[in-house]
Amino acid sequence: MKQPHSAKEMFITRALEKILSDKEIKRSYHSQLKKACEVALKDIKSEVSFREEGAKEDRSDTLPLPKDGSTVIDADKYFLPFELACQSKCSRIVVIALDCLQKLIAYGHLVGGTPDNLNPGKLLIDRIVETVCICFQGTQTDEGVQLQIIKALLTAVTSSSCEVHEGSVLQAVRTCYNIYLASRNLINQTTAKATLTQMLNVIFARMESQAELEEKKKIEDEQKVTQSDSNAEDSDPPSELIVQDVQQNGEVDNEHAEHSTEEIVSSIVGELISAAVESETENAVVQNGEHLSDELPSTSPALGRPVGKVRSPMSDQASHHCSEYTEDTVSIESGDLHEQTHTKFSHVLQKDAFLVFRSLCKLSMKPLPDGPVDPKSHELRSKILSLQLLLSILQNAGPVFRTNDMFINAIKQYLCVALSKNGVSSVPDVFELSLAIFVTLLSNFKTHLKMQIEVFFKEIFLNILETTSSSFEHKWMVIQALTRICADAQSVVDIYINYDCDLALVNIFERLVNDLSKIAQGVELGASLNQEKSMRIKGLECLVSILKCMVEWSRDIYVNPTPQTNLASPAENHSDSGKGSLSTHSSSSLLSAGSSQNVPNLRLDNPEQFESIKQQKGILEQGIDLFNRKPKKGLEFLRQQGLLQDTPKDVAALFHNEERLDNTVIGDFMGENENFNKEVMYEYVDLMNFAGRDFVSALRGFLEGFRLPGEAQKIDRLMEKFAARFCECNSSMGIFASADTAYVLAYSIIMLATDLHSVSVKQKMTKEQYIRMNRGINDSKDLPEEYLSQIYDEIAETEISMKPTSSKPSRKGAPVGTEKQRKVIYNMEMEQMAHTAKALMESVSHLEAPFTAATQLDHVRPMFKVAWTSFLAAFSIGLQVCDDPKIASLCLDGLRCAIRISCIFRMELERDAYVQALSRFTLLTANSQITEMKAKNIDTIKTLIAVAQTDGNYLGKSWLEILKCISQLELAQLIGTGVRTRYISTSTTAKPGNHKTPDESFAHPVSKMDQKRMASLQESMGETSSQSVVVAVDRIFTGSTRLDGEAIVDFVTALCHVSEEELSSHAHPRMFSLQKIVEISYYNMGRIRLQWSRIWEILGDHFNKVGCNPNEDIAFFAVDSLRQLSMKFIEKGEFANFRFQKDFLRPFEHIMKKNRSPTIRDMVVRCVAQMVNSQAHNIKSGWKNIFSVFHLAASDYDESIVELAFQTMGKIISSVFEKYFTAMIDSFQDAVKCLSEFACNAAFPDTSMEAIRLIRNCAKYVSDRPQLFQEHAGEDLTIPAEDRVWVKGWFPVLFELSCVINRCKLDVRTRGLTVMFEIMKTYGDTFKHHWWRDIFRVLFRIFDNMKLPEQQNEKAEWMTTTCNHALYAIVDVFTQYFDSLYEVLLDDLYVQLYWCVQQDNEQLARSGTNCLENLVISCGNKFNEETWDKTCALVLDVFHKTLPTGLLTWRRGDLDVSGSSLHSSAAVHHEDVIDDADVVTSRQRAPSQDHRERRSHSLSKPAEDHRLFSSMLIKCVVQLELIQTIDNIVFFPATSRKEDADNLAAAQAGLADSPREGSWQQEEQGMYLYLNSGQLFSLLDCLLESHKFAKAFNANHEQRNMLWKAGFKGKVKPNLLKQETASLACVLRILYQMYTDENRRSSWPDVQKRLLAVCREALDYFLTLGSESHREAWSALLLLFLTRTLKMPDERFRVHASVYYPLLCDMLGIELKQELRSVLRRFFVRIGPVFAIVKPNSL
Repeated sequence: MKQPHSAKEMFITRALEKILSDKEIKRSYHSQLKKACEVALKDIKSEVSFREEGAKEDRSDTLPLPKDGSTVIDADKYFLPFELACQSKCSRIVVIALDCLQKLIAYGHLVGGTPDNLNPGKLLIDRIVETVCICFQGTQTDEGVQLQIIKALLTAVTSSSCEVHEGSVLQAVRTCYNIYLASRNLINQTTAKATLTQMLNVIFARMESQAELEEKKKIEDEQKVTQSDSNAEDSDPPSELIVQDVQQNGEVDNEHAEHSTEEIVSSIVGELISAAVESETENAVVQNGEHLSDELPSTSPALGRPVGKVRSPMSDQASHHCSEYTEDTVSIESGDLHEQTHTKFSHVLQKDAFLVFRSLCKLSMKPLPDGPVDPKSHELRSKILSLQLLLSILQNAGPVFRTNDMFINAIKQYLCVALSKNGVSSVPDVFELSLAIFVTLLSNFKTHLKMQIEVFFKEIFLNILETTSSSFEHKWMVIQALTRICADAQSVVDIYINYDCDLALVNIFERLVNDLSKIAQGVELGASLNQEKSMRIKGLECLVSILKCMVEWSRDIYVNPTPQTNLASPAENHSDSGKGSLSTHSSSSLLSAGSSQNVPNLRLDNPEQFESIKQQKGILEQGIDLFNRKPKKGLEFLRQQGLLQDTPKDVAALFHNEERLDNTVIGDFMGENENFNKEVMYEYVDLMNFAGRDFVSALRGFLEGFRLPGEAQKIDRLMEKFAARFCECNSSMGIFASADTAYVLAYSIIMLATDLHSVSVKQKMTKEQYIRMNRGINDSKDLPEEYLSQIYDEIAETEISMKPTSSKPSRKGAPVGTEKQRKVIYNMEMEQMAHTAKALMESVSHLEAPFTAATQLDHVRPMFKVAWTSFLAAFSIGLQVCDDPKIASLCLDGLRCAIRISCIFRMELERDAYVQALSRFTLLTANSQITEMKAKNIDTIKTLIAVAQTDGNYLGKSWLEILKCISQLELAQLIGTGVRTRYISTSTTAKPGNHKTPDESFAHPVSKMDQKRMASLQESMGETSSQSVVVAVDRIFTGSTRLDGEAIVDFVTALCHVSEEELSSHAHPRMFSLQKIVEISYYNMGRIRLQWSRIWEILGDHFNKVGCNPNEDIAFFAVDSLRQLSMKFIEKGEFANFRFQKDFLRPFEHIMKKNRSPTIRDMVVRCVAQMVNSQAHNIKSGWKNIFSVFHLAASDYDESIVELAFQTMGKIISSVFEKYFTAMIDSFQDAVKCLSEFACNAAFPDTSMEAIRLIRNCAKYVSDRPQLFQEHAGEDLTIPAEDRVWVKGWFPVLFELSCVINRCKLDVRTRGLTVMFEIMKTYGDTFKHHWWRDIFRVLFRIFDNMKLPEQQNEKAEWMTTTCNHALYAIVDVFTQYFDSLYEVLLDDLYVQLYWCVQQDNEQLARSGTNCLENLVISCGNKFNEETWDKTCALVLDVFHKTLPTGLLTWRRGDLDVSGSSLHSSAAVHHEDVIDDADVVTSRQRAPSQDHRERRSHSLSKPAEDHRLFSSMLIKCVVQLELIQTIDNIVFFPATSRKEDADNLAAAQAGLADSPREGSWQQEEQGMYLYLNSGQLFSLLDCLLESHKFAKAFNANHEQRNMLWKAGFKGKVKPNLLKQETASLACVLRILYQMYTDENRRSSWPDVQKRLLAVCREALDYFLTLGSESHREAWSALLLLFLTRTLKMPDERFRVHASVYYPLLCDMLGIELKQELRSVLRRFFVRIGPVFAIVKPNSL
């Protein structure tokens, strides 16, 4: 077993022995080398022998790493022979030396940490690296030596045992770099490239590791300070810290270091050598001139994946270098790097990384030779390698590199400037790498490179895409890069908010989408068909990626109503299969790495703020565009919008700051001679500071912001102001005598610049000529010639130009003739783009622009608003013009994403546009040709279905388009399965104005379609019937349960609209959507009532319409569906006070009301009857609708409908009421109303009678359950609890009975009247006062003139029967409940009685007086004085109103007499008034005034007279009835007749001793006792007035004859004898009664006076009578008079006899009846004793 310390001797000894054994060592120029080797061997041997003697224990066979001072090699002693060997010209010796050095470094035996003896300012390791690098002598260097150099340098740089920094690192990198360029061996080239990559990875990884370690140590130190008790020493540190601490102290395990470093180097070299050999043939093909084909280019590794991501163990060996370093001047190679910087670094490792990075940037900036570039040229290969290495660094960049200001500034100043040149390179590899680097910068450094990214986008990316002359290769690579950019959500949103929402920056996002849209549409691609197709696909992919990013960004807002679906996406790679996420793009990619907390320029992203800025920017851009065309209008527009103040200073500031303004327009504007323009120009110049600048520099600065106008006067004004400002800023310069000098000099410089740099000037101005031209301009003196000469040279060298602005390459124009011409134009444009981009990049390299990292979801809304039209155009055109499955799939995916975004953010216009586009491409719309159905249309249908499933919550009104397509899809499925092929449309175009329903667009015969085409079409459309499509469509409807409350309403609304369209087709109506409506109703029945109410509001209205469809099959289906839904819904029950059953069942009511089809009406009734029979216990508010349906059925003429409805009603009243009356109490009124309608159906009288019986039963329910009505408030909470039983119970019953009375025929209304008053009499004791008022208001409607029947005979019948019956019943009820009613209703009753008495109907008039009589007789004893006054007033009014004064005034030709109505009732026959007087009246109602005037000539005069006569006869009857009424009221009925009979009998018997006055009063029971004297006097006045009228008429024989002749006739002439005698008889009875009433003693004088006057007048009148019949009529009256007078006491008799005696004596001369003569005799007999003519005894 060998000792551990023998390893170093073994390596060194073997190497030295090999060197000494080489034959070249014997040459003289190797003598020094030979000697050094021999000395080294000798020293090693002596050292070995010395150590062997002191060895006391065995060593391991393995080679340990030296750690202590005794085992470390003395570099000064042993390195010399190897250094000399490396300087040898023998390649074999060099290889041996390099191999030994590499192994010594790899195994840690050669550290080189001691100062170099030859150069104490450097370490030995620097000398070692320099020695190794010197071995490379260019292209002539041996290939083996090259490989060993690479291995040794890689080991030195990556080794953990030695430290290589600063210049040594750069030298090692430079050497490997040069080997790659110079070596002709492919293996060495590949190895050198891999070595460079690995070196850079290690260099930058160590820097990151060191920073991380320092951060951790800092945290640990802080923790130790804050913790009082730390157990850190007892706990094991993390393994990572152990390794790093050990590495820092140099205590790394030797064996580990040996194996790690050696294995890494060996594996890298071995792998890359084999890879290089394998790829050698491929590179040879490219070198032989093979170019890019027209086919799709392969993806470059630079764009597809990171380059060289191979890492070694990161370590840090330079802990003692923690102090700050300052970079010295370091040279990599002549011209590569020669720049001094004084940047301070926190660690030497940062300095190493910075130097390497800057060097590579410089190398990448080296220009390529002019002309065609050789792919093998060192310049091109160097550029490509530097770019590849830079790409590797950027892709593997850690936090320090990404955030450290030193590296950020290096990227800005070096890398970005380099990219601005390489980004427009005509070499594809360079261009591709530049794009890859830019994409990486955008990913990792965008927060620091805001301005640089804008320049790269607007000057390179977008310009290449937009210019028509750019090559396909460049466009392809740009779009490849865009593919990566567009795949990251964070980048896409960041681009929008940082550029499109920045007032000063270009709209990158909007412009990018527009360009991609044009590419996707195939606009001006300038490529072959295959290339164009590939570009279009890539463009679509980018657009879809952007939309997916937007979807991904806003995914937290999205709610997917359908988590799963079986519908396959049109393209599996471009959809989410309906799972709610359309994108696999991650917004949490490495792009966020650039957003560190250490970056100070990040801002919060307020969506509202950015949206406001975007709007403001749009206005600003509009103003700028207007300014560039019309400056004054543009400025005015900006002022109006509030973006610009109306001051010259603000306008001048705008010219300075706004680069988008046209420089030529600015120059012309400021050169104008108007005051405002000049003020703006003055302010513009005053804003510039020329202090400390030389004249030419100041003039350049002045002219770089605008283009000088061509007019000399304008230039003169500008130069004059410039000269004044320059002299003002440089007053102490002392060169110019005055501003005039500066003015003239400035003008001359402009002329010089034009002369020297204008192409049109052939002979250029010489320096002498220029000096001569400027003589005497300095106040008549010359400026120094040296000064003018210097100006001339500077102008000649550099043209005066404006500051760089965005280049605008040609986008449109004449097509390029040849490929060569196109390349020439493109190269010129690329040079211009490169120049502009480089200048702009340099100008922004020191700017710090705040970058906003997007975090808010709402940014997507304005983004989409900006670009949605471009997206739509691209996808629509792609689907329309191309049948390629890939393109169609991308377009559909894009449409789906766009719909998702517009849905999420509730953008209705955009959403509707996209959904309409998608539906249009299904070819299922009304104007489409279904015969052209292709695979892409089938995929479109599937996409539309997927949209409906995943975005249903957001579709809103767009559901209409989707459901229309689904409706037509069902028809297409029928066609595809061959069921309805006759409905395929063969028309190719729709005629203008020919509007068809969707179904009718299919309804054309297929007579001309050949069988082959039909088979092809059926095969294509058969795909619509696939299982996946059918299931997916079903899931749209089954998934409706997962839609939210708003979405389901939109869905149902759209579905109902589609259903209407389906049913509106007269030729072929379909019920597909109607069936789906029924299905979704079942599915959604479990929703909360609030949502279901809104749904049913729509569905119910639709069922209303469908149920009234003229097609009975459709209506029947609707009713049956309603029945099923209703049964299902009613099964769920309903809580109290809810009303949804009422809403749900309302369609039955509507259909019953509107549909006149007996079949449908019968179906409705049967459906409702079934509900009652099976679900009565669950029905609550639905009873209202049920009764409403039955109410409508009750008026039907179909016996089966009426019978079924009434049977059900009977069951409800008889049994259901008994069980569930509490639940039905709200509908009680409806039930009664329904029964009333049954009662009023004249076609079924038996049903009517039974209905009235059921109403009577309802009254019993009210009576038995008043408490239920009181407790149930119902909908109207304003009703007091005590009145609820009346409002909801009693009143409906009584009111509906009154309706029956008013509407039905005689028998039914009589029955109704009887029942109504029976109810009032039975239950009236529970009624309150105000209830009675309501009742009587209803009762009095029976007598309402306006509601009486139209026909005269019907009216007469009505009055004679119903009114008469009602009047008696009313009085009967009033009498029964007088105590409750008289205070509130007596006045109304009297008014009604007054009305009845006035009617032209004898029976009703008689009844009016009779009812008054009955009321007073029955209740008079309860009357108070006020009531009696009202009663007497009523009688007085009736007397006056019914007095037939027309009898005395009538003349032929009179149409109206004393207000008497011409409308008579039935004929009157009154034998007491006129014997045999038959009066015929008209049976027709009097016409209206106009109609009467038109028919006045046709009406006969007798007819008018008859009507008048009839009215007067009725008044006569009423007068008699009133007289009798008064008599009956005062004395009770039959009292007067009994007295007359007694008087007559006594007179006939000749009895002298009749009962004395007062004896019969004991039997009287009339109301006389309750009437006071005044009231009796008023009645007497009425009677006397009536008596006088009758006497006057009877005495007017001429008038009586006239009436008789006119038709007012009977057996005798008309007379009023009865009225004349009866009225006087009543007067006499009342007066005689008062005259004998002791209680009225105070009135006796007045009574006596009245009695004497009446009796004397009566006797006078009697004596004048000439007619026997007339005198006979007075017989009873005279008997009464004489009899009552005879009964007076003597005192009174004496008074009366003295007055009557002469008249009575005159009567003796008249022939009188025996009875009268007998009484008269007694009168005279009594006179004798009373007046003492004879003695009493003598009689």
